Amino acid sequence: MHPDMTLLWILAVLFLPGAWSQSSSGLGVVVEAKNITLPAGSKATLPCYSPRMVWTQDRLKDRQRVVHWDLVHSNPEYSVERVLDMSPGARQRVYNGFNKGRISIPDSAFTDGNFSLIINNVVASDKGVYTCNLHHHYCQIHQSIQITLNVTKSARKEKRYWDGEKTVFVVLLGSSVVLPCVNRRSLWREGLQEDQQQVAHWDFQAPGVRPDKADRLVDLYASGERRDYGPLFALNKMKVAEDAFTLGDFSLTISDLKPVDKGLYSCHLHHHYCGLYERRIFRLTVGPPLPSNPTKPPKIFLTDEPESRTIEIQHGDGSRVVNVFLPDHQSYYVQHVGYFLATFFLLAFIIVAVLVPTWRRKKRGLENELARSVRGNMISGGEMTLDYTEMKTCNQEPLNSDCKNNLLKERDMTKDCNKDFDGKMWM
Repeated sequence: MHPDMTLLWILAVLFLPGAWSQSSSGLGVVVEAKNITLPAGSKATLPCYSPRMVWTQDRLKDRQRVVHWDLVHSNPEYSVERVLDMSPGARQRVYNGFNKGRISIPDSAFTDGNFSLIINNVVASDKGVYTCNLHHHYCQIHQSIQITLNVTKSARKEKRYWDGEKTVFVVLLGSSVVLPCVNRRSLWREGLQEDQQQVAHWDFQAPGVRPDKADRLVDLYASGERRDYGPLFALNKMKVAEDAFTLGDFSLTISDLKPVDKGLYSCHLHHHYCGLYERRIFRLTVGPPLPSNPTKPPKIFLTDEPESRTIEIQHGDGSRVVNVFLPDHQSYYVQHVGYFLATFFLLAFIIVAVLVPTWRRKKRGLENELARSVRGNMISGGEMTLDYTEMKTCNQEPLNSDCKNNLLKERDMTKDCNKDFDGKMWM
């Protein structure tokens, strides 16, 4: 099963317990499952889209199916050779003149699904990797089957085995071999009328009813034939679009819902020619009817708070839109004030924590500088006083009279000596 189909199946089982019972009937793969709840008196539309079910009248249907065999030679340089191809509306075509009458596939290939390649009188050039390619362009199917063919001259080496990826044939030179390629799916068979190959139908399973006892609502055929079961479609309570197979829209519309309409609805899509079998399941629940006149919303009273205000706006089409304004609670403002104060105190604490240490450091620096300047001034002022005192003491020392007399005597003696010396010099 495809991974996407597996996932959808799991979802259907989880959301719809009733899908367990219906899935066992083998009527197709559940690709969609939904729960829908609507009020009584309303209209429900159960969607069911499938573009693959859109049928286009194609007179060249025989050319939509093609089978061809290719051969990949290891030498030279892995060249690819088309061996033959075939479609239902044409004879098989062999591309190499040497292979005509020697290589073929059964003429009944498109009837029984057997597209095996038959090689008579095997030669050494036949070895390589053969690929059987099946194409169904309308149903968008492309399948390839690979088989390796080796040629030997020893009969005891002739065998067939699986190499892990594909089948390997070891064939005796000069003998015959059949390379199998079997596809027995119904899409490869010749069917009846093309327009009878596509069918869509809706079933209804009421609560408590077994799946095999479900009621058939409608059958739709691509040919345009339609079969309605029960009076609901005649009364236009249920309907499906007339051009369902043109648009691929098989939605079921139910008007004027009532409690008896609740249950499990399933859309079945069958395309026998392409092998398509799908189901879409919808569990419909009908609730109480909508009130005739819209009621006003109840008034809301809060403790120690004013009454809420209600405003009705009248539109031009008669509908009313009711807007209810509820006053904010006091704790809302208290909470925001608390946030503001907390933020303010946090910022103040950060500022104080940064500025106080800086102010203290600056204060200590100023005190240190002042102390140093005071000590320097004291030291320089003492030296000047000492010098001044010494000079003052020297100047204020009383002159001794004896000292003055001695000085006068020395000056006279010096003058006499100078005179005597001058006289001697002139002599």
